Amino acid sequence: MMQVCVNGTRGPGDGAIVPMSPGALADSAAHAVAAGASDVHAHPKSPCGKDTLSAKAVAATLEAIRSQVRVPVGVTTGAWAEPDPAARPARVRAWTVLPDHASVNWHEPGAEELAAALLERGVGVEAGIFSGTEGAARFAASPLGPRVLRVLAEVTDPAPDTAGETALDLLARLGTAHGRPVLLHGEEGGAWPVLRLAGRLGLATRVGLEDTLFLPDGARAASNAQLVTAGLAEYARERERRRRQQREKQTLAAGKAVAPPVSGTDSRGR
Repeated sequence: MMQVCVNGTRGPGDGAIVPMSPGALADSAAHAVAAGASDVHAHPKSPCGKDTLSAKAVAATLEAIRSQVRVPVGVTTGAWAEPDPAARPARVRAWTVLPDHASVNWHEPGAEELAAALLERGVGVEAGIFSGTEGAARFAASPLGPRVLRVLAEVTDPAPDTAGETALDLLARLGTAHGRPVLLHGEEGGAWPVLRLAGRLGLATRVGLEDTLFLPDGARAASNAQLVTAGLAEYARERERRRRQQREKQTLAAGKAVAPPVSGTDSRGR
């Protein structure tokens, strides 16, 4: 699975390529899906460009994207979009158009109540577990854990040299993750190293302008579609590399198993 995260909390200051309006989000998502994305994650925006959970903005965003794609579409419920923990479930209950799924950051106050409100409405929950937070421990103890759609293992370490190690630590902390599928992704400088790690591990992943504005070679990305194309290529390359390494190990192990004894000596070396 390759999810495209089309905009995130970015705004006009990040460049004109970041889609903001429902129409721009729909166009960008459509091109990304044509490039191979199988799922869409979007942040509905207010007229001033801020993330929002308002029923009007969510409906407009979902309707626009769904008019152009036939893959699941999800939205954020991050605390920055509605700072009041008690208000977030109320916002969800007021939605007139429902997403296929919504991310819930488990380290944020009110995460359990918010996830319960989404599940009550039949919306899939992506459990956002951020590195460097108590999210993994809280999720492990959550009675709602087995009911989530999947776990978003979100590596917030932006350093290319350490993001992979941070990702492995996060996965270790998640453990079995209640048996739910895991989508592993990074951000900024850690986006590509973590995506490659997901490829080696065979985990779902995502890429898009929310996570990075740059291609693997450091060039500025022109679109979400370009990032998806590059992401699928990087992922496939890592998967093939892992398969090749496994085949080599198997061949080596088989060779050792059938190796004949050295002739001309007995057990005492004579």
